[in-house]
Amino acid sequence: MSKISPLAYIHPEAKIGENCEIGAFCYIDKNVEIGDNNTLMNSVTVLYGSRIGNGNIFFPGAVIGAIPQDLKFQGEETLAIIGDNNKIRENVTINRGTAAQGRTKVGNNNLLMEGMHVAHDAVVGNGCIIGNSTKLAGEIVIDDNAIISAGVLMHQFCRVGGYTMVGGGTRFSMNIPPYTICSREPAAYCGLNIVGLRRRGFSNELIQNIHEAYNIIMGPGGKLVEKLAKVEQEIPMSPEIQYILDFIKDSEKRGFVRPA
Repeated sequence: MSKISPLAYIHPEAKIGENCEIGAFCYIDKNVEIGDNNTLMNSVTVLYGSRIGNGNIFFPGAVIGAIPQDLKFQGEETLAIIGDNNKIRENVTINRGTAAQGRTKVGNNNLLMEGMHVAHDAVVGNGCIIGNSTKLAGEIVIDDNAIISAGVLMHQFCRVGGYTMVGGGTRFSMNIPPYTICSREPAAYCGLNIVGLRRRGFSNELIQNIHEAYNIIMGPGGKLVEKLAKVEQEIPMSPEIQYILDFIKDSEKRGFVRPA
């Protein structure tokens, strides 16, 4: 049975799962579905079109499912989807989608820190940490296990690869390849996220292979297509190396960060 404060407002058409805690001054709109074992501390707002999984914690002031900050939005039926076991800290805002993608999605086991924003049609994967006051623009993608520090500005349509570390205060408008560190002004490739890879259990051999692949890709001279072919020829193939190759190929139009 859920524990709901008498000072909370829940629309009669909202669906609330089992064993939820909903604090004082929360507002839950119609066309909202909340799963089991969720905690909404005081003053959390969950608006029309929100879909929330299980085991999440929402801290005071979080706003989920507000309409997009996009002038093209015409009131279409869209969603804001939150997975399972996320920690959504104070004053985080997650807007719902537009006609472009139809939904904004945050996966599982993420930590979204105080005051950060997830714009319309964004996709945040699993196991990510996103720092205080970071702003994610519309239709971005963040792959699994990325760490984005505080005060980061991510331009619309960009993608951040998995297992990356983006330094605090970075602003970028190109893709950030997986397993790397990106920082500086302007944003630049700063090497591998070696500490993060070791913490995630990557072997020394695999880290070395990733390092050699990026030495080729980020090295001076030569056409990108030739560099990618050289990686395929010289580096032992693995899912991780294939992920890098696919990511770089998919980034040719948008561009990706390079060494300073």
